[in-house]
Amino acid sequence: MTRLRYFASRTVQTVVMLWAILTFLFFFFRLMPGDFADIMLFQGASEEAVEQFQEKWGLTDPVYVQYANYMANFATGDVGVSLRTRQPVWDTVKMPLFNSFILIAPAITVGYLIGGVMGTIFGTNRNTRLERFGIIGTVFIGTVPIFFLGMVLIVVFSGWLGWLPSSGMLSPIAVDRFSEDAWWRMYVSKDFALHYMLPFLTIAIRYANFPTLIMRTSVVEVLNQDFVYYQRITGIPSIRRKLHIARHASLPVITLYPISMTRAVGGLVLLEVVFNWPGIGRELVEAVLQRDFPTVQFIFFLVAAMVIIGNFLIDIIYGIVDPRVAVDE
Repeated sequence: MTRLRYFASRTVQTVVMLWAILTFLFFFFRLMPGDFADIMLFQGASEEAVEQFQEKWGLTDPVYVQYANYMANFATGDVGVSLRTRQPVWDTVKMPLFNSFILIAPAITVGYLIGGVMGTIFGTNRNTRLERFGIIGTVFIGTVPIFFLGMVLIVVFSGWLGWLPSSGMLSPIAVDRFSEDAWWRMYVSKDFALHYMLPFLTIAIRYANFPTLIMRTSVVEVLNQDFVYYQRITGIPSIRRKLHIARHASLPVITLYPISMTRAVGGLVLLEVVFNWPGIGRELVEAVLQRDFPTVQFIFFLVAAMVIIGNFLIDIIYGIVDPRVAVDE
């Protein structure tokens, strides 16, 4: 298979998968028992008001008509209207999505950098106490659920030491102070930095586990290559040799980085609830509880699309870096 055909094949597969997931989510949420109208009735709305609401948003149309309208609107960038806020879904989720991104991206990046360094240290110090105890600690961290790790850090740094706030993105006083300022000002404030530290540390520590183990294994494999022996007998300083080893061993870790970045979005629901962080995970919980299926549907699709597109980009990069991948396919 030529490289061009490989790229075209992967592109078509990605588009088909995105369409299939969007279609599945549409029918899945409409086949579930209960909807937003039930919430309205429970809150005391009259049957006439509920009927007007359903008629306004097309909820009384046949499912296939709703599906055709939804796909046509989605193709033009209209992903629906939130039943809770009466605002476009994108306007409802864009700030929670941004809040999750500024938490996930830096934290996972730092976690991978720490994991790369620790993996290199463990791999170049084989059969030592440092490696044995380091691997035991790394594996232990990997078995701890991320929300539980967050609770432990809250108890230690907020409860016992009182150094950092336990939840939220801003203190109530800061919320009032920044309510009339530009939207970005609160993100560069000291109050935000203090609230940011605990969830940031939780993600960085938890996601340093996997790259540490992968990097250690890769370093051990690189140590058996001829160039390492040559560098040692020619008297190249130890630090410089370790940098060369780390560079040659880092490809598997770099490959995993975008996958972890995209998949982390779907795994932060409990963490954002623990820290009361106004991100996409907490927004999803609130939308589910209110049966706001346009919002829930789009968030699920967004998470799935990130994973699929992330894998697609990795396939394309692999096809460029190593042409054998395209030929083998």
